[in-house]
Amino acid sequence: MTYTQLALLGVVLVVLLDLLVVRTRLLRRRVFWTAYAIVLFFQLVTNGILTGLRIVRYDGAAIVGSSTPADGPPPFLGDGRIAFAPFEDLLFGFALVVLTQVLWVWLGRRGVQRTPYAGPPRLPMPGAADDPRG
Repeated sequence: MTYTQLALLGVVLVVLLDLLVVRTRLLRRRVFWTAYAIVLFFQLVTNGILTGLRIVRYDGAAIVGSSTPADGPPPFLGDGRIAFAPFEDLLFGFALVVLTQVLWVWLGRRGVQRTPYAGPPRLPMPGAADDPRG
């Protein structure tokens, strides 16, 4: 499978998971899309840096656009790219964000760690009951 096919499959699967399987319906909420706009901005910045500096390169046969040229950065916009990165990265990132949030909400509804805890586990200290300071 190409990166394009995998990214599209990921989007379809998480949309079905959200709306039909676990029914969290996050994609129907305005707050999700507001938060996702923030995530998308930083995804474009990160992808732009990694792909623009050619730290990450793509095979043209696996994406819609052409491969990363050996003599310079890919185009900033066009040839299937947005901020240097292939548009498939946006699809794949969307699927990852939605999957994470769907699982978070779904597990939260089932009472997994209802009370948030921070720091190391609090274990009873030996002799603490005998301590006059309480």
